[in-house]
Amino acid sequence: MTRKRITNHVVSLLGALAIAFGLFAASANAAGPGNVTITVTAVGKKDTIPPAVTKDDVQLYLNKERTQVAGWAKGEKLYLAVLIDDSLDSSIANQWSDLRAFFDAQPATTYISVAYARNGTAMLAQDFTNDHQLAGKALRIPLGTGGAFSSPYLALLDLMKRLPASQERRSILLISSGIDYFRGDFSFTSPDLSPAIERAQKQNINIWSIYAPDDGHRSSRFFRVSRAQANLSQLSDETGGEAYYLGTSAPVTLKPYFDEIGTHLNNQYLLTFNGSGGKKGRFERAHVVTELPKVEFLAPSQAFLPPAQ
Repeated sequence: MTRKRITNHVVSLLGALAIAFGLFAASANAAGPGNVTITVTAVGKKDTIPPAVTKDDVQLYLNKERTQVAGWAKGEKLYLAVLIDDSLDSSIANQWSDLRAFFDAQPATTYISVAYARNGTAMLAQDFTNDHQLAGKALRIPLGTGGAFSSPYLALLDLMKRLPASQERRSILLISSGIDYFRGDFSFTSPDLSPAIERAQKQNINIWSIYAPDDGHRSSRFFRVSRAQANLSQLSDETGGEAYYLGTSAPVTLKPYFDEIGTHLNNQYLLTFNGSGGKKGRFERAHVVTELPKVEFLAPSQAFLPPAQ
């Protein structure tokens, strides 16, 4: 090999090493301490497919103060956990063909798990898999009264504790009456609702909820159902998801809900910013907006700033 060819080879090698080091540094910076990531869903007018959103189109406010957006990337991989309340009326299983179709419509980068909320825990029926037909096979008829009327929020907390740690998107689809039978009718909101919301915000988990009546329609009292639906709405709104219900009875079909959720999941972005929560970490009110016409965002109401390293 001539000296000139050796020199060119060395230069090329150094260039490649420099590029690799730059990519490594950028990756390390993106996942470094002090960086906070939240999932933001772009929504078009009347829930249509929105246009692509760039970093320059996004404004982030923490406690009403403008904060620089460090990173903005289209979400690719998704962990979607489906949690079904085991106290639901058995007729909900008539909707499972549409739920299986929803599973099948997801891209290969979506990993789905199925669990049932029973006795305050999440009973896993299928772990995360991108074999969507396999996930669909885990759907069964709820146990109804055998589901031991409990708290869906306790089951949510149990499920979130066991979700895999990841910088990728994570969502939970909760199908439940929203009624906390474990705590009873002593308050307008379940005592476990706020802890569930805060854990979801800490772990950057969006929760999408669909109301369905429980077995025996013990939830038929108007005020009980109204409070439960308000709890589901708060749960979804504050975690960057959306709640779906039609009055106090079960809708004829859940397919429009599944279709809309599918559209939302296909238009999610990971927003990263730099922030420190001091010695113990803290929550700050978050607001994400855009000046793009006919586009709005779904995002968590709070972002958790981790303790300073």
